Amino acid sequence: MFDSDQMRLLIVEDDVRLCRLVKEYLEGMGYSVTLAHTGPAGLELALNHAFHALILDVMLPGMDGFEVLRRLRIHSNVPVLMLTGRGEEADRIVGLEMGADDYLPKTFSTRELLARLRAVLRRSVITGAQAGGQRKAPLVVGDLLVDPESHTATLAGEPMVLTRQEFDLLLALARASGRVLTREQLLLEVADRDFEVFDRSIDVHISSLRKKLGDDAKAPRWILTVRGVGYTMNRPEAT
Repeated sequence: MFDSDQMRLLIVEDDVRLCRLVKEYLEGMGYSVTLAHTGPAGLELALNHAFHALILDVMLPGMDGFEVLRRLRIHSNVPVLMLTGRGEEADRIVGLEMGADDYLPKTFSTRELLARLRAVLRRSVITGAQAGGQRKAPLVVGDLLVDPESHTATLAGEPMVLTRQEFDLLLALARASGRVLTREQLLLEVADRDFEVFDRSIDVHISSLRKKLGDDAKAPRWILTVRGVGYTMNRPEAT
C-alpha cells in the first residue's frame, strides 16, 4: 500500500476539495498521503494501517474527530494534528486533553501546516528513539564510528570536526546504513532547527560531510545520492 521510504500520513477530513489541495501539497514535499472523508472510515484506516501521523478534522460525518481520537488513543500513540473550522478555545483544550499533539484552525496556510506537522513528527521520532535506547550505543560503519552519547565521530581512528548539523545528519545516515533516507526523513532527525532554512541547505551540509569523509565528489565512497529520492550511507570495507 505504501512506499516504505516515505513518511505516511492519513488525512481525515470531509471537505474533499481541501483534502485534495493538502494532499497535493504534502505529496510534493515527499509524503505519502491517504484520505478518508468520514469518522468511521478514518478510524478504521488508522487502526489497521501504519501511519506516521494523522491530520484529523473535528467536524466529521458519522463520528466526530473527538470520538475518533478517543477510540484511537486506546490502541495507538500515533501523532495527531487536529483541524477545526470553529477555533474556539474550548475545542482546542478538549482535543489536547484527549491526546491530540497539536491543533490548527482551518484558516491555516500550507507552510504553517507543514511546520506544525514536522514538529509533531520530530517529537515522535525523538521520543521513540529515547524510549528504544537508540541514541546510546556507538554506531560502527566500516572504519567510521559515530557515538551519539558523546556527540563525537572518528574516521579510521581520527576525530572528525563536525558542526551540529553535520553530526546529526551523519548519525541519521549511519543508523540507516544501507537504506535510503529522503530529505524529509533527514529533516525529522534534526531537532531544534529552523526547518525552512535547514531544508534549503541540506544538500550543502551533505556536500560538506562528504569532504570531511574524504569522499570523491564524482564517485563517493560513503554517502551516495539516490536521484529524486534522497541519500544513503554505503558500507565500505574498513581500511
